[in-house]
Amino acid sequence: MTTPPSLPPNPRQDSLIEYPSLFPIKVMGENVNGFVHAITHIAEQFDPTFDASTIELRDSKGGKYLGVTITVTATSREQLDELYRTLTTHPMVKVVL
Repeated sequence: MTTPPSLPPNPRQDSLIEYPSLFPIKVMGENVNGFVHAITHIAEQFDPTFDASTIELRDSKGGKYLGVTITVTATSREQLDELYRTLTTHPMVKVVL
């Protein structure tokens, strides 16, 4: 008995996300000058159509931290993985969700 040839992996089965799609990402860091600009700059590197007017900001209860929600157009898992990697390694960023 022969083994049937294996099929190439289907990228749609590797992810629950359909591409392209709008994808929100919450980034948290200290509420300091330049934080929002830094996050915006990173978002623009990974999504040329990124619209900074869609950014949502939320201060922590004490005001020390700031939550920044960016919504990017996700085009692939690789794009999202690299975006997360870039955000999490930025020195101003504490958490990425």
